Amino acid sequence: MSTNLSINLKRVSKVYNEGETIAGVVVVESTGDLRHEGLTLAMEGFVNLQLSTKNVGIFEAFSNSIKPINLINTSMELVPPGKIPVGITEIPFEVPLRARQAVSPGYPGLLETYHGVFVNVMYVLKCNMKRSFLNKPVNASCQFFVQHKQQEPAPLKPVRCEITPSTIRASSTSSGGRATMPQFQIYAEIDTTVCPLDKPLTGKIRVDECSVPIKSIELQLVRVETCGCAEGYSRDATEIQNIQIGDGDVRRGRDVPLYMVLPRLFTCPTTTTVNFKIEFELNIAVIFEDDYLVTENFPILLLRSR
Repeated sequence: MSTNLSINLKRVSKVYNEGETIAGVVVVESTGDLRHEGLTLAMEGFVNLQLSTKNVGIFEAFSNSIKPINLINTSMELVPPGKIPVGITEIPFEVPLRARQAVSPGYPGLLETYHGVFVNVMYVLKCNMKRSFLNKPVNASCQFFVQHKQQEPAPLKPVRCEITPSTIRASSTSSGGRATMPQFQIYAEIDTTVCPLDKPLTGKIRVDECSVPIKSIELQLVRVETCGCAEGYSRDATEIQNIQIGDGDVRRGRDVPLYMVLPRLFTCPTTTTVNFKIEFELNIAVIFEDDYLVTENFPILLLRSR
């Protein structure tokens, strides 16, 4: 006799706000009458923190002390011990989405779902069917997503700058080992560095002068994750996505539009807590024909507005 257990949510998107009710059904499919010791449904939300390998030696004691941060943990009995008939049985449920009353200090409520490299915020429903001593329990899980909406609309904070050899030397954002840098003058503009997550990031770039051919112009979205406690902090920047906005030696004096849609699960509102921070940056990278690279960095604030 085979038994399958699954969780189906009524909301297809599986996206919920704090305070809403998560509704769905637990589906039990069995080829025969099924005796069980009860069905329970648990809802868990947690933050997993991980140090990068380059910091293991420095923060060895700290790495051993990192524990998941529990944001929500509730359970309920769906069905008391008994028997489920042959075929498909649907068991409805409703669970309110509310944070634990004893969430750690510095956590006002639930955090948005986020999948990073060193920080992960996840929410999951788990169903467990207890069986008799000789039979293994049957389990099922279903991930859902939490997001917040800010009350105020995002204020516009445009940024304009010129990228020249002098600005690159001053900020030390260039890479490459040659002694002489090509002569160039590049104008960049970001429409706003306060970016709603549901809207694209836009701007423009213009190459006014350049003494050598250009190979590529790229727009990079970077996450900066900081994990820490009393023993110390680890700060790591990793690339989320890279979009080529100019291929080859772009025409001088012509505006090239910047347009980037923010990925859903790999971004979240800029977050600061007592144990970790999630921040974001935007890089405009210009690669010359000999692979010499110059970049301009823009810290950005991500939020979710109405």
